[in-house]
Amino acid sequence: MVGRRRLGRRFGWLWAAYAVSAYGSGLGFGALPLIAVLALHAGPAEVSALSAVGPAVGALIAVPLAPWVEFRRKRPVMIAMDLTRFAVMATVPLAYAFGWLGFVQLLGVSAVAAAAKIAFNAAGGAYLKALVRPDDLLVANARFESTNWSSIAVGPPLGGAAIGLFGPVTTVVADALSYLLSALGIIAIRGREEAPRASGKSPVGAGALLGGWRHIMGHPGLRALYLNQVLVAGLIMATEPVLAVLLLRQLGFPPWQYGLAFAAPCLGGLVGSRLARRVVARYGRARVFRTVGTLRAVWLIGLAFVRPGVVGLVTVMAVELAIIVNMSLYTPVLATYRLEHTPGQLVARTLTAWSVGQQAAIAVLTALGGLLAGVTGPRTTLAVAGLLILATPLLLPRPDHVTAPEPEPEPEQESAGSHA
Repeated sequence: MVGRRRLGRRFGWLWAAYAVSAYGSGLGFGALPLIAVLALHAGPAEVSALSAVGPAVGALIAVPLAPWVEFRRKRPVMIAMDLTRFAVMATVPLAYAFGWLGFVQLLGVSAVAAAAKIAFNAAGGAYLKALVRPDDLLVANARFESTNWSSIAVGPPLGGAAIGLFGPVTTVVADALSYLLSALGIIAIRGREEAPRASGKSPVGAGALLGGWRHIMGHPGLRALYLNQVLVAGLIMATEPVLAVLLLRQLGFPPWQYGLAFAAPCLGGLVGSRLARRVVARYGRARVFRTVGTLRAVWLIGLAFVRPGVVGLVTVMAVELAIIVNMSLYTPVLATYRLEHTPGQLVARTLTAWSVGQQAAIAVLTALGGLLAGVTGPRTTLAVAGLLILATPLLLPRPDHVTAPEPEPEPEQESAGSHA
């Protein structure tokens, strides 16, 4: 059996910071929509608006932040974004305690948290590319993916139980504290980080703002993967608030069952992420993109057939398991390919452009899903999303577009910390 690949002390701290934040977010999975439903008695249109408008505004805020992130040291940016998320999430339990909590505040919290998340991920991706060797990127991304899915497997059942015992804002407190702990973990990485050097061009202005999108759309492989990803993510996430209304309100699922329906299948994420490196080594990246990318899309239609009781619970879990196994295998391969094919001076802007496009698609499709659900009902919306996603494999790249990494000077490894 091959020993576990070790990526050094600094990656260990980065991974630990990611893990504590991921587990906090797992506890708070769907917290804002749940608060809207349980505490503010919001309907399908309002819940969909919360899931769409807030992140869409956050994505707009993140666009001018991209050049700012690109030309600054990445660790301070990550720390600042964690502290921002801690502060804004902490306003929810405070307002709830004093009876001031309202729907507009939830929208604002959602927007600020979404912008900070995009900026954090952009800085984190650039930092990771400089931190580990190129041939370790897939291993590192697979570990992040595995942690993400394990946190969702553990978090929602505990979060649902906590909500039942202590009230609807309990998990928001845990989520806020997790960002504070994440910031402390990133501080513990220590070591000197070289300041990025701007190439003679101004880091502000249209050229800097659009640099990430120009890179994506000018690269055949990235362009195809981007268009496919924004539609797949948008259609899958558009079903979340609609499904929450169907399960919690129309079918009468208690919160703990709602959490379990999404948590248990996430164990499949551990399987997919751990297999990613072996599957790529055996079958090649092009076949993984084509085959696994297609398998992500064929299961969503099953959510339209959810029924009350145990049968409905099992249906949701089976559909989610099939989607998650394939997503968790596909995502680290995509993340690695994206970093390999993006020059170091464009990583933060490219990742921001990718996140903004994906978030915009989620926002638009979620809003449309909410409107459709308001007119026709949740089941029809789930069926439409399930049918539309079946066409997304047509956007996957041709094998000849998924080429080897383009030559680029290898980033200088940070002197402290070893790759044991």
